[in-house]
Amino acid sequence: MIPISGKTMAEKIFSAHSDTDAHAGDIVVADVDFVLGQDGTSPLAIRALENMGVDEVFDPKKVALVMDHSSPSPIEGVSALHTIMRNFGKQTGAKIYDVGCGVCHQLIPEQGHVVPGDLMVGCDSHTCTYGALGVFSTGVGSTDGAAAMASGKLWFKVPDTMKVVYTGELAPGVFSKDLVLALAGKIKADGATYMALEIHGPVIDALSVEARMTISNMAIEVGAKAGLMQADDKTVEWYKGRSERALLVVLPDSDAVYAETVEIDASAVGPMIAKPHAVDNVSPIEEVEGTSIAQGFIGTCTNGRLEDLKIAAGILEGRSVHPDVRLIVAPASKDIYLDAMDAGYIQTLVKAGASVVTPGCGPCVGTHNGVPSDGENVVSTANRNFKGRMGNSNAFVYLGSPATVAASVIEGRITDPRKYFG
Repeated sequence: MIPISGKTMAEKIFSAHSDTDAHAGDIVVADVDFVLGQDGTSPLAIRALENMGVDEVFDPKKVALVMDHSSPSPIEGVSALHTIMRNFGKQTGAKIYDVGCGVCHQLIPEQGHVVPGDLMVGCDSHTCTYGALGVFSTGVGSTDGAAAMASGKLWFKVPDTMKVVYTGELAPGVFSKDLVLALAGKIKADGATYMALEIHGPVIDALSVEARMTISNMAIEVGAKAGLMQADDKTVEWYKGRSERALLVVLPDSDAVYAETVEIDASAVGPMIAKPHAVDNVSPIEEVEGTSIAQGFIGTCTNGRLEDLKIAAGILEGRSVHPDVRLIVAPASKDIYLDAMDAGYIQTLVKAGASVVTPGCGPCVGTHNGVPSDGENVVSTANRNFKGRMGNSNAFVYLGSPATVAASVIEGRITDPRKYFG
């Protein structure tokens, strides 16, 4: 392999996968380790393959299609798309994750399809989630996804890298969701356009793998192509029983060149809220505290993991959802759902008044579950709050952590969760 020095994580991964001395700005053709599609994008990719005259994929073990955005199907048109996906799986041998398996961005790493050091693409913008595991993962359009499914290769422009360093430590009641919202508020939605984020600091080291995934998941919300973190002992432990492949820990060189460096003192970060209708419209919770809500949502590829359900259950145990509020919970995968039942979190949430829906994207996309009514305020753990995001352009979506959502649904208004942490 070509010797590499003075490089960022992104440059090292692209160098290894293109067998070139790749630097930011270079155009490379690289081997991809995995390709993903979901039910909103896979049918388009399948049609593109048909137009190419391709009836097989480069490696069935390295392609997966997931039914998660409209799962179970709410209308006959979606049912037809699901059938197209199922038939494609039978024809090509590609892995199909059917209704109820969970969100694509939880399933792909959870099932060991990608490991640190990999390069993968997905026909979904939040494919950047796996950067938390040391994977360069990025979203592409359905046609590019089809090309990758057919050839196992894709062209890339190697991105510049923004180094993000979180110093200090998190206070009780403050979580990784608050850290990434603080970043969005600081650099805005276009602050890292076509860059890779490389995320460092003692705060990141102290976070669980699940909490790290929350941050990488939202790298796209500041324009980034990827949100990379160094794999460490926690990552290695997380992968036990998930994959037999060797984990390649990619570290940046000490003399790596960054386009920009951003530092955030986590000790100064409290619970943060992204206000309607933009993810970078961020403020400390004190500025919106007391805003009445009609619905809370805990779930998605951002915050539907076991740790998130545990946090919410810890606050809601022995308490009830406000009578004027609905709480919807969507576990990120079937395995998480089962683990949460074994741990008693689901029972606690249901007893408090939550409605638990099929593992998947749930209300986030607004295609079926939990569409709010006109004028309603929703507090959600999702990654986007654009106008109409949850299915109603006349509703208002506020983003916060699972703790913030849990505290808010108890009181019927946006509430600082720190009061529930002693």
